[in-house]
Amino acid sequence: MAGQGFDDADNQAPLYFKTTDEMLEEFKYLGEEKAYEVVIKNPNIIADLVEEIKPIPEETFPPKIDGADEEIRKMTMDNAHSIYGEKLPEVVEKRLEKELNSIINNGYAVLYLIAHKLVAKSLNDGYLVGSRGSVGSSFVATMCGITEVNPLPPHYVCPKCKNSEFFLDGSVGAGVDLPDKYCPVCNTKYKKDGFDIPFEVFLGFEGDKEPDIDLNFSGEYQPVAHKYTEELFGEGHVFRAGTIGTIAEKTAYGFVKNYLEERGIKATTAEMERLVKGCTGVKRTTGQHPGGIMVVPRDKEIYEFTPVQKPADDINSEVTTTHFDYHSISGRLLKLDILGHDDPTVLRMLQDLTGIDPKDIPLDDKNVIKLFTSTEPLGITKEDINCEVGTLGLPEFGTKFVRQMLIDTQPQNFSDLVRISGLSHGTDVWLNNAQDIIRQGLATLKEVICTRDDIMLYLIYSGVPPKTAFNIMERVRKGKGLRDEDIEIMKQNNVPDWYIQSCNKIKYMFPKGHAVAYVMMAVRIAYFKVYYPEAYYATYFTVRADDFDADLIVKGEKVIISKIKEIEALGNSASQKEKGLMTILEIALEMYKRGLKFIPVDLYKSDSVKFLITEEGILPPFRALQGVGENAARNIVAAREQGPFVSKEDLRIRAKATKTVIEILDAHGCLKGLPETNQLSLF
Repeated sequence: MAGQGFDDADNQAPLYFKTTDEMLEEFKYLGEEKAYEVVIKNPNIIADLVEEIKPIPEETFPPKIDGADEEIRKMTMDNAHSIYGEKLPEVVEKRLEKELNSIINNGYAVLYLIAHKLVAKSLNDGYLVGSRGSVGSSFVATMCGITEVNPLPPHYVCPKCKNSEFFLDGSVGAGVDLPDKYCPVCNTKYKKDGFDIPFEVFLGFEGDKEPDIDLNFSGEYQPVAHKYTEELFGEGHVFRAGTIGTIAEKTAYGFVKNYLEERGIKATTAEMERLVKGCTGVKRTTGQHPGGIMVVPRDKEIYEFTPVQKPADDINSEVTTTHFDYHSISGRLLKLDILGHDDPTVLRMLQDLTGIDPKDIPLDDKNVIKLFTSTEPLGITKEDINCEVGTLGLPEFGTKFVRQMLIDTQPQNFSDLVRISGLSHGTDVWLNNAQDIIRQGLATLKEVICTRDDIMLYLIYSGVPPKTAFNIMERVRKGKGLRDEDIEIMKQNNVPDWYIQSCNKIKYMFPKGHAVAYVMMAVRIAYFKVYYPEAYYATYFTVRADDFDADLIVKGEKVIISKIKEIEALGNSASQKEKGLMTILEIALEMYKRGLKFIPVDLYKSDSVKFLITEEGILPPFRALQGVGENAARNIVAAREQGPFVSKEDLRIRAKATKTVIEILDAHGCLKGLPETNQLSLF
């Protein structure tokens, strides 16, 4: 309490759980017999009168949509027939039967239908949706348009006569990596698809695991998607998932240290640690999950599951959340994850600028794939930008850590990139594990464990029974390691020692469906980077560059290089802001080296927040000037629509701008030729 600023912290009633002896001591004044009755006898009598009740019902209550089962079955089968023909290939038919039975028998059809409706609405409004988590493992989800990831084994399929060829032996990593081929029946160019992802990762081996459909909507579209769920289920049936913010260990340490110091109390290290442990994890405030939405069935009330509240007790908040943290009611109510993400926003902007639909971009373009091992497709050398690969600014592949992985592994195709994405997101999967195995030459990138699905598929291909393979995968991905009997069965099936040791080191693993969805986004953005550089850089800086410093970057290469050196010299003592600026400087330098340039912010031409492509170069927005916030930027743009500014004073008044903002614009050279005030001198 003292740490949170309550001045009466030391003046509290002694309210804590007392032992029976302490309670008897408190009631001693009643005499021994009466005290015994009050403390021991009566509470037991009352306790016996109260029946046991559960605050939350045990079963799951998914929302109901009439006819959902039929609708999902029909939509899935219709789409499958439209791609694979009237008579479905055996592998497609078997997969569909298995999945549809699991989904419908366990009551998950509604979940699929909701996700389908949400994605369809977003696509209709012109925003791609990325899928995350393991939903990419479900072929029914692909057929319902929930995910673009096709989890079937790699295959060719003819868009015209529906003839298909499947590769079922694990020899091909992903359909997109197959060479181009024409259909032998009607000579139409084959479509290539299939990423070989087992369904079990999504719904468990018996099809009974609680599924989680997580969708990445464009950040700017996220509120629309949230609103739409309310339309689907009705007001009062959709709530944001509540979270409980607790006191972190470091904060607790601060509380304890300050408390003892302020009161001049000396304490041993052990006592300090005991007090810190006591404070850690105590509720501090409440909040809301960034995208989690809890849906209550039509015939139920939210109060049957949880009270509701405003986050952080802010009575003016527009959001209502569940009072119980969503972990404690998960499995009772359906939780939808409608998350905001930059990638769909970036692709939407790129589409607007170039007219190219991201869905039409090939995922096996040679130059684009080469970008992940070389700067050559950008027309520059690695010395130009002090970086061996061309992935700066690409989602998931631009960080120093992943760039080093690309150099170590030299990916050659799409499925290699999926493997790297899996390696880079796991815990103890790459460092001190796969990296060493590859460096020692024990295995190649194609053989090491990268995603959870790899373990199950590898073991099944090695001869381990599927159920056992699934259980081993589940234990490893949760960081539980292998049991003796697991090692025994793996050795019987000739699984190498390095593989077994690798399994024992892993703490967390990415699902392959998630990795494929992310790499698809990255490859599409990379395509624009190679072939439409202006659109790429304008979009990158608009969406991701909060730390952009136009004053510095407009001055050109030399200034950028010297600033990069300055930040590098700081080493680990560089602030978060400087590290953020560093990323932007590297990408700006790359842009200059490719023959593009920035021009200074212009009072009449610059946008408030978007970087614009002009004939002279890329024009930064007002927000790109350090010290000009988004509101100030929007006010300037709104004010100039009423006509030209006659003076700095006029600009300040009409744009409601602060003196500082005017000084920043002036220093950048935006206000050349504008007099200080409106007064005209007559003499």
